[in-house]
Amino acid sequence: MDLLPADPAVTAAGEFSGIPRYGVTELNGAVASLLERGFAPRFLLDATVSRPQLKKGHLWMTLVDEQASISAVVWASQLAKLSFVPEDGDGVVVVGKLNFWSNRASLCVQALDIRPSLSSVLRQFEQVRERLALDGLLDQARKRPLPAFPRRIALLTSCPSSALADMLRTSAERWPATAVVVVPIPVQGPVHEAICRTLEKLNSQVERLGIDAIVIGRGGGSREDLAVFDNEVVARCLAACPVPVVSGIGHEDDTTVADLVADYRAATPTAALVALLPDHRVAVQTLQQQGRHLQQLIQLRLQGERQRLSRDRERLAGVNPLALLTSRRQALGHAQQLLQALSPAHQLKRGFCLLSDGKGVVVRSVQQLKKGGEVIAQLTDGQASAVVREILHQAPEAKP
Repeated sequence: MDLLPADPAVTAAGEFSGIPRYGVTELNGAVASLLERGFAPRFLLDATVSRPQLKKGHLWMTLVDEQASISAVVWASQLAKLSFVPEDGDGVVVVGKLNFWSNRASLCVQALDIRPSLSSVLRQFEQVRERLALDGLLDQARKRPLPAFPRRIALLTSCPSSALADMLRTSAERWPATAVVVVPIPVQGPVHEAICRTLEKLNSQVERLGIDAIVIGRGGGSREDLAVFDNEVVARCLAACPVPVVSGIGHEDDTTVADLVADYRAATPTAALVALLPDHRVAVQTLQQQGRHLQQLIQLRLQGERQRLSRDRERLAGVNPLALLTSRRQALGHAQQLLQALSPAHQLKRGFCLLSDGKGVVVRSVQQLKKGGEVIAQLTDGQASAVVREILHQAPEAKP
């Protein structure tokens, strides 16, 4: 029978030459050394969390994508420091490093930090938004108007922070008459319980403190960093505030559930103060304009009153007894002159005469006269008797 050619690496005695030879411990150690040299000390891993469970204080889970999976662990000492603890099905970004246990050749990702992925954050946003919409908390009809000139406002944000500094500076520049109460809150991570406790305490003291409005703000960050403001409990606490709420969270493009519940949504924390507080420079200009308008109204009113007083003086002068007596005397004098001018004696003085018949009846027409009849002419200084010798009738005037 034909034999296969002998492997040059195999000696007649069946021994191997030229191939590295390890024990199990040595092999696992070599693999561990290779992994350490081939991977950076830390890396980012995009994955979905599957079957997370606590064992002896450590969080164990499986990280998966569409095609593969790998085990991961968050040690108890690190778990207490996490701002976000994932649940089953959450999309995450893991800051991790590889752990290889050489005694049993087990590979695992040690998670140093875990952040929710954008897809996970947006999914939570939509779920909470839909539940709140069913309860009517997103209706425009429940939005309250902001106070025109708030006496005192509460600022809820992290302290200290650049957002707080910007809000305080804006408040002082726009309307320094408004008192500001700073209420520190955590603004990132699983801190919804702390935010709600603060809100509930503030709500119970709003009337005593004279708070007219509440501003909740946070500076910029990734959408994942703003996830706490998508929390349903926080949103309901904001909706329960007895005074108007202004939200200024993140940047203009960021919209959280808290923004939807607030009575007014501003693009940034600074914009929230701009929306809430009037500008004292504009207020001064408005007051100056109103002052000029008021002066014009006063001048018009005074002018009208002067005219009314002038008319009253004229009427009062008209009812003065002496002036009234003088006026009546003048009127009587005019009437007397008119009567004298119209009296028959005055007409006789002008050369006219008053003709009457023998019976003393005034002759007004030739129809009253008879030829041969006697007439009496009354003159200014006596009478004269005459006999009618001839009667001449005047022809009637032609009508036009």
